Amino acid sequence: MQQIINFIVKNKNGFTFLFLFVLSIILTINAHSYQKNKYINFANGVTGSFFTLKSSIDDYFELKKENDILWSENERIRNELMHLKKRVDSNKKTQFTSQANTHFNVIKSKIISNNYRKNYNYLLLNKGLKDSIKVDMGVISPNGIVGVVEGVSNNYARVIPLLNKDLSINAEIKKTNHFGSLQWQGNSPYYSSLLDIPRSANPQKGDTIVTGGNSLIFPKGISIGYIEKFQLNQNTGYYKIKVKLSNDFTSLSKAYVINNEHLKEAKKLLKKQKNDQ
Repeated sequence: MQQIINFIVKNKNGFTFLFLFVLSIILTINAHSYQKNKYINFANGVTGSFFTLKSSIDDYFELKKENDILWSENERIRNELMHLKKRVDSNKKTQFTSQANTHFNVIKSKIISNNYRKNYNYLLLNKGLKDSIKVDMGVISPNGIVGVVEGVSNNYARVIPLLNKDLSINAEIKKTNHFGSLQWQGNSPYYSSLLDIPRSANPQKGDTIVTGGNSLIFPKGISIGYIEKFQLNQNTGYYKIKVKLSNDFTSLSKAYVINNEHLKEAKKLLKKQKNDQ
């Protein structure tokens, strides 16, 4: 306390000048309307700028919270859409019923590791066994199919994506329902190949490619991409189709894991059928 008093005494002239200066400004502002208006405008500008900056900072730190809320809402909506079946009635009006894919649901996850430059790439999710993630579950993003869960630990899941030569996915041309196998040939992370499409399919550039119905992993109709170009093998009578993937695998961040609640039952039945043969 004594040091503070000594400091004030030592600098009393400076403090006196500062006090008188501030007092003179206040008296001038109060005595003249022009200066008063200028001061109010200046003060409002400073205050407004401060609160704008504060609001921007608050919004920035709220982004993650808001993003998580939206992500959870998307998970709920995607689950509901998975269970809807679209049909057109006699009056050509679109109607939806809850009869399709009722045994599928999705679990949101984040992609924390992503490779796409090799021939055999893998992804890593931040969800695992404790989040009910299991091997052979499908993985999609908001834009379409990503891959299949290949391994799991308590907290993480390893995914074999479309950009892996070992993965083959049942896919079909949406317009004609002709189906074949989607297999990545390597090279570009933006394209894959749809094989074994018969001559009768008559594919066209721009046709949409989706997941087929012959899979226990993915429900029918999940986006894969669209036809970029195609070539017919005259010897076999089948097309090789270049597919532009709907997902940009170089920038994936969020994903949904698809849980087929009937997968275990179906696998058990298939295993029994194989053993009987």
